[in-house]
Amino acid sequence: MIGKSVPRVDAYEKVTGRAKFTEDLIPQGCLTAKILHASIGNGIVTSIDTKAAEALEGVVKVVTFKDVPDHCYPTPGHPWSVEPAHQDVADRNLLTGRVRYYGDDIAAVIAEDEITASRALKLIRVEYEEYPVEIHPRKSMQGSNPPIHFDKKDNVLARSNYMVGDVEKGMKESETIVRGTYKTPIVQHCHIENPISYAYMEKGRVVVVTSTQIPHIVRRVVGQALGIPWGRVRVIKPYIGGGFGNKQDVLYEPLNAFLTTQVGGRPVKLDISREETFCNTRTRHSIEFDLAAGVDKEGRLLAKDMHSYSNQGAYASHGHAIAANGLTSWRLQYACPNIRGEAYTVYTNTPVAGAMRGYGIPQVCFAIECFMDDVANAIHMDPLEFRRKNLIQGYYEDIYLKPIAANSNGIFECLKKGADYIRWDEKRKEYAGQSGSIRRGVGMALFSYKTGVWPISLEISGARLSLNQDGSVQVILGATEIGQGADTVFSQMVAETLQTDMEHVHIMSTQDTDISPFDTGAYASRQTFVTGTAVRHCAEILRDKILAYAKTLLPDIDTTELELRDNWIWAGGERAISLSALAEESYYSLTNSSVLTAEVSEQVKRNTIATGCCFAEVEVDLKLGKIKILHIINVHDSGKLINPQLAEMQVQGGMSMGMGYGISEQLLLDEKTGRPLNGNLLDYKMMTMLDTPEIKVDFVELNDPIGPYGNKALGEPPAIPCAPAIRNAVLHATGIAFNENPLTPQKLIDGFRKHGLIAADSR
Repeated sequence: MIGKSVPRVDAYEKVTGRAKFTEDLIPQGCLTAKILHASIGNGIVTSIDTKAAEALEGVVKVVTFKDVPDHCYPTPGHPWSVEPAHQDVADRNLLTGRVRYYGDDIAAVIAEDEITASRALKLIRVEYEEYPVEIHPRKSMQGSNPPIHFDKKDNVLARSNYMVGDVEKGMKESETIVRGTYKTPIVQHCHIENPISYAYMEKGRVVVVTSTQIPHIVRRVVGQALGIPWGRVRVIKPYIGGGFGNKQDVLYEPLNAFLTTQVGGRPVKLDISREETFCNTRTRHSIEFDLAAGVDKEGRLLAKDMHSYSNQGAYASHGHAIAANGLTSWRLQYACPNIRGEAYTVYTNTPVAGAMRGYGIPQVCFAIECFMDDVANAIHMDPLEFRRKNLIQGYYEDIYLKPIAANSNGIFECLKKGADYIRWDEKRKEYAGQSGSIRRGVGMALFSYKTGVWPISLEISGARLSLNQDGSVQVILGATEIGQGADTVFSQMVAETLQTDMEHVHIMSTQDTDISPFDTGAYASRQTFVTGTAVRHCAEILRDKILAYAKTLLPDIDTTELELRDNWIWAGGERAISLSALAEESYYSLTNSSVLTAEVSEQVKRNTIATGCCFAEVEVDLKLGKIKILHIINVHDSGKLINPQLAEMQVQGGMSMGMGYGISEQLLLDEKTGRPLNGNLLDYKMMTMLDTPEIKVDFVELNDPIGPYGNKALGEPPAIPCAPAIRNAVLHATGIAFNENPLTPQKLIDGFRKHGLIAADSR
């Protein structure tokens, strides 16, 4: 089954509408909760009057920041640590009177229906004392009075740095030194299903049914937020309509859990709007980078220097992990003897930034790959040639975190495939020295991405397999299917290891923390690698148990001769007993009954790097400031592909996100208040079908020696290299280096006017 494009196991249920999402499971008589959001960007609530709201018919309860537990809790979807120094920052309350961003949560209404809850919100009267708002990290880290969080006087959540070699010495020895400043925007995930949950109490326990990527982590955080033992919390994750990292954070589940405790355990639904999703969940960090590099006469890197400033927003969420991940990437892939990196993560009065597909690498890749083109231009070298000259060939490892290593490295093969497809050499010459208002160019960018979070954090996954009475296999995992096809590839892994057909593998597509083995969830492109390791081990144990039981039914046959294949036990090259007959015997034998199951909890202490590249050809209309993507290709080295069709689907979806990140998507904020200006799907410009070119995907399949089936990361990498590849194509077409994405028409026209490509008064 490994390497075959079998249909998705959840396809029929989803396309027919039979799959049950959280909204489909809301019980009758469920109460509705709505949240009152602050209408200022920074300050304190001086008074709040809820009497009119409480008097409204149909209102069951009004809860304010004065009613919730006063201790703080963390929200990110990270594995917990028993070491306090490695625990996430706890800076969040269920509701707050200290407003830190426009839209902060200050009260909630529970009512019999949604209309009543919405009406009640409008009856609550709030007065504030306002403080100045700061939305830019470099200004915010100069300090504010009062600070955004009292324990961070300079508003710096965290900082980190490292030094390899001697950067100053390397710069002095360089023939050319190049510097550049780059900036990436705030963007939103825009998954189809908004965050939604409902909560109720059962036998003294809180049950939360929620659309999440991380059910076991939600359980822990709900317990921490409410100050109750974690075992008194049960979390159920049904089918989910996408997450892309937004639901790798514990969003409103703790508040929902608290609200049900305030109404005697009655079920309470907390469903937020698209506008609330933009403002009140999580965003991708905007990060600013100052880069410098020195190269010798041959164009080889002698020194690299990076300083980055990450806009965290009002609360810690995933915090410094994103900027630190980008800082690690600065050390990888390009050979250089002298490297320095320093990163700051800064609180501001903006919507909270958290995990988003790529976890800091789309931001740093934009900066690095734009910078590499700028360095190549400065020394008059072809950008592809410059990269080939400086890339590390074959195996390499991170100098600080040695378990992070490129155990297989297909980047040079990827570059050849991409360059051949785009006809790089031919078009670099053809498009040189253009004039006129319509110009074309080709650009490229590459990336590296580690698989999972080890050794920075814990990697653990569980799997449970049972042999059913008919010889089929039941699979229960804690890993989550969030639309990426995980359940399908896990089923293929089981079928491969047990040498059976997919129709004999039944996987549970929902998770329940009372039932599902422990797994930290869907993030970090970890599941086929980490959970795949657990699945393979568990299937091997079950296979061995089946063969051992077969020995009891076939006492005259040597165990070493037994083999499980094609739903039969084979002995000496011949069929001995069918798997269905063996299974029935194992359940119902009066003398030898033994239900065959296997369960593992696997801690994975290894990591491996996936690589790849993007090549793009664009047409730029100087007068309109428009970019038309003519051709674009991603080529990935993600090890052995478990399901090639699903792999291609992943890349196409990721490239669509990457193109939007490159040319159109940006959450705009009011400078004075921090209020989102385009927090809806009308004004926030995602790419549509009409904007999307034909997407080309290719792979270099190198068997990774430590992947459970030769596989490694693919979920997040496709979204990483497109934006810088497009920017570099625009640079080739126009000669203008745009160092901030997205490349919107206004930004392009401003740049073209500044450099004299179009008249200052052109319309």
